[in-house]
Amino acid sequence: MKRPNLQVALDQSDLPNALKDVAAVGDIVDILEVGTILCLQAGEEAIRCIRALYPDKKIVADTKCADAGSTVAKNCHDAGADWMTVICCATIPTMKAAAKEVEEVQVELYGDWTFEQAQTWLDAGITQAIYHQSRDALLAGETWGEKDLNKVQKLIDMGFRVSVTGGLDVETLTLFKNLEVYTFITGRGITAAADPRRAAQAFQDEIKHIWG
Repeated sequence: MKRPNLQVALDQSDLPNALKDVAAVGDIVDILEVGTILCLQAGEEAIRCIRALYPDKKIVADTKCADAGSTVAKNCHDAGADWMTVICCATIPTMKAAAKEVEEVQVELYGDWTFEQAQTWLDAGITQAIYHQSRDALLAGETWGEKDLNKVQKLIDMGFRVSVTGGLDVETLTLFKNLEVYTFITGRGITAAADPRRAAQAFQDEIKHIWG
């Protein structure tokens, strides 16, 4: 079973603080995410700055694109992003248009998506999916459970490379020990820690401990 990646989500509301945090952990994590909030606040400049700092890292623009896939994806690509996200309710033409402009598109799973829909994404050539526990759901008291693990496993069995995110901490990782997770994505689990660099290393150490 392949070792999962670790992705830091930079969801700060301003570029200076995002750059401060990425400078602390960018060499430890595998993938750098320009989070949705940062995309809205700082736009392409955030992608360009992070690309300048880390020319060899994978960078994701978490746009959660719902329309104008080609334009949004081209702008992200031109700024330096390798991948971008589309929301699961986006149309197949939007997803396909985005996929022509970036290296890969990831489908963000929110709300009442179905496995029948997921098959249409695979049929369209989209092979990355991101399974969420949303921030609002976590604040409402929801936690990771068997129903989530079963859905993640089914997506993997279908042929997706599945990333998981939402309220992850180091202790949560063991829940996924029997699953071939592609990437663990965490924002505040690293950036809100007293020592972000130590927190990022703790995630990586636990991933190596579980997956070898």
